[in-house]
Amino acid sequence: MLRRLLPVLILCAGVGAFFILKATRPTPQPVEPKEKVWRVQVQAVTPSDHQPLLPLFGQVEAPDRIRATAPVSGQLIEVQVRDGEQVSAGTLLARLDPRDLEPRRLRARAQLEKERLRQTHDREALEQERELLQLAEAALERAERVQSKKLGSASSVDAARETLARARLSVTLREQSIAEQPARTAILEAELAEAERDAARGEIRAPFPARIGTVEAAAGDQLKANQAILTLYPLDGLYVRAKIPGAYGPELRQALAAGTRLEAHGMWAGRPVTAVLERISGEADARGVDALLQLAPETQLPLGAFVQLRLQRPIAPDTIAIPFSALHGGDRLFLVEDGRLHAVQVERIGELNGDDGAQQAVRALGLADDSKVMITHLPNAVESLKVETIQ
Repeated sequence: MLRRLLPVLILCAGVGAFFILKATRPTPQPVEPKEKVWRVQVQAVTPSDHQPLLPLFGQVEAPDRIRATAPVSGQLIEVQVRDGEQVSAGTLLARLDPRDLEPRRLRARAQLEKERLRQTHDREALEQERELLQLAEAALERAERVQSKKLGSASSVDAARETLARARLSVTLREQSIAEQPARTAILEAELAEAERDAARGEIRAPFPARIGTVEAAAGDQLKANQAILTLYPLDGLYVRAKIPGAYGPELRQALAAGTRLEAHGMWAGRPVTAVLERISGEADARGVDALLQLAPETQLPLGAFVQLRLQRPIAPDTIAIPFSALHGGDRLFLVEDGRLHAVQVERIGELNGDDGAQQAVRALGLADDSKVMITHLPNAVESLKVETIQ
């Protein structure tokens, strides 16, 4: 019997101990929930006018670059410059052998003089041929009168008519030759002018203050007509060609049409670079549209160099300048009001180059002056989140 009751007694003792412990346990203190406070930095902003910047990457080129070529076939006897040299206007750059150019000019001049002598002789010959024509007409009349009196033969009349026809043909040909003389003279004068032009081009001189690009021939080379000798470009004719995204094309065209001066600044090899937007190409592709920015004359950049610039865009009114960390989601920022966050939708205008580093200009409708904008980037920032500002 004891063996049967022992398990029951143990079970009852355990249950009793459980109720005793439960009844005597300590009462826990109630926990009051507290909202977490996030410490953030704020910046006071006021809508005003800002000038955003557009980063560009382009290559230096010279649209007015000149390729000096040989006017005719000949030997190059002198080259006075080397690659990269700076020359003034009128400086002798290279010279062809004049013996290859002078014979053509002398021949053209002789042909023109020959034509002028021919004109004088044609006028004198025309007077004589007209006299022969009158004599032939008189001889034909006499032969016809003699034949009408049956004192002459028909063959004599035919011979007189043939002589008259020949005289008329000679006068006609001479008059035609005289009529063509102005045209022949003009052709020969043009040939002489061309020969004199080529002879003058035998001495290649700089047409303006320029820098030599490349020298492609050396003294002693036998050149063909139109073969390149060297290239040069004006000192004030350097441009940077860069691609502008299509979205910025209309506003830049409008600014240029209004006469707004838009400058671009950058660095190349540790030296500052300044350029001014001059024109925008009329054709575009999938990457955008080409823009040409004229470099300052004192800028010493070689052709083909790649340079990075920041172009000033037209002034954007009613915008605020904030650091990149203030944006959440790309189009939203948070105002701090009464210790809580309030989301505001904004429109991104462009980058700025502020005193404290890179910033961006955004436009938000209805934003009051001296609004407190959170500049600490919180990945979990939501509407009405409680925050505490720090300096």
